[in-house]
Amino acid sequence: MNNESLVILVGGASSRMKKSLEHTDLDDKTKNAAQKLHKSLIPLGESGQPLLYYLIKNAVDANYKQVYLITSKENEGFKDLVGYESKNNKYQGVSVHFAIQHIPEGREKPLGTADALEQCLNQYPELKQTYFTVCNGDNLYSVGALDDLRKKRDVPNALISYGSSGLQFSEERLAKFALMDISPEGFLRGIIEKPDISKLDEYRDASGELRVSMNIFSFYGEAFYPYLKNCPIHPVRNEKELPEAVRNLVSENPQSVLCYPRSEHIPDLTKAEDIGRFRTG
Repeated sequence: MNNESLVILVGGASSRMKKSLEHTDLDDKTKNAAQKLHKSLIPLGESGQPLLYYLIKNAVDANYKQVYLITSKENEGFKDLVGYESKNNKYQGVSVHFAIQHIPEGREKPLGTADALEQCLNQYPELKQTYFTVCNGDNLYSVGALDDLRKKRDVPNALISYGSSGLQFSEERLAKFALMDISPEGFLRGIIEKPDISKLDEYRDASGELRVSMNIFSFYGEAFYPYLKNCPIHPVRNEKELPEAVRNLVSENPQSVLCYPRSEHIPDLTKAEDIGRFRTG
């Protein structure tokens, strides 16, 4: 199996982060940066490097060779970090390419993460003919997790299944993520978005863990592309969402997504308070 490409979703507006800034005790310089930049570009810790720097560094250590950044048209901050060419920027030993998520006519906001990935595959058709990993740009996934998704497997798709105890998040925060229903054979059966916190115990596995999706997947492009293209628009959020495309995939192909279990904390930038707590280790 040849999976040397990592697609990173960094096109969001970071709205939750920006709304929470006034309630934190961050210094003015950091607050100003957080207001102006995508959250994956905010300088962090003593080094001042952004989360995206560390994420690409981990991808390099996991032997990825190509990185695709899905951004909006307003992506100067990303170019300042990785390079100003539309493709083949050399950064930390990998080639970094930009895919632009264009906003459809008649909309003010992008059409969601499934649409972002569909547009990326349309702009880089070579991804339709290979395996690739896709993840959020506001979580620092480990070298081990990124490497798991490069392992040889007998099914076209996979994702990481995180044990809730290792994530070190409160149950209130866990309820804002997506829980996973996994078969005894290790295949994904379903994704439960933002479950009712009073019903979390219903989703625990035999070991007592909640299995959490942190939106890091590996797909075979040709097999998954139709589910991106045909993903329905969410009736409330009015977007085509990647987890919904995955749900439709496993509904029609029950043993097509293999779950790799891991237990570890993931540094996460959802709210402004996460900036001060950020650690790379």
